[in-house]
Amino acid sequence: MLWSLAVPVHRRVIPARMRRVARPTPPGDRQHRLVTSVQRKLINPALSRLPSQTLLETTGRTSGLPRRTPISGRRTGDRFWLVSEFGLRSHYVRNIQADPHVRLRLHGHWHHGVARLVPEDDIRARLKSLPRMDSAVIRTVGTDLLSIRIDLD
Repeated sequence: MLWSLAVPVHRRVIPARMRRVARPTPPGDRQHRLVTSVQRKLINPALSRLPSQTLLETTGRTSGLPRRTPISGRRTGDRFWLVSEFGLRSHYVRNIQADPHVRLRLHGHWHHGVARLVPEDDIRARLKSLPRMDSAVIRTVGTDLLSIRIDLD
């Protein structure tokens, strides 16, 4: 009697679960989940409190609230360059796609700017121009590297 009640649910749920398990995991997916959860829970809250840390403030694409992310990069004139480790999968990159107007905290001062994704940029050359330690971390944990240019006002 109980089985007759469970059969309709079983027929819907189990095949869907089996298909999900049989699907190959995209390359870098596990690494992305691991790194982003460590960053979100441990690294970003600690770094955000440091007055010397560079912060990128975007507008949340769903909430409309300001979202601050510790980043590393290099300023050259009126431009700031950075490399996203996970490209279009990074939440701050998705926020930039929805609204490219950002704020950037550099050396304790806030600057307004417009961010642009630059997929055609030479990633190797860009990483060489960034601070050595930051570049090494991005190369080690990143799977879908993407250059981003912020034109400062």
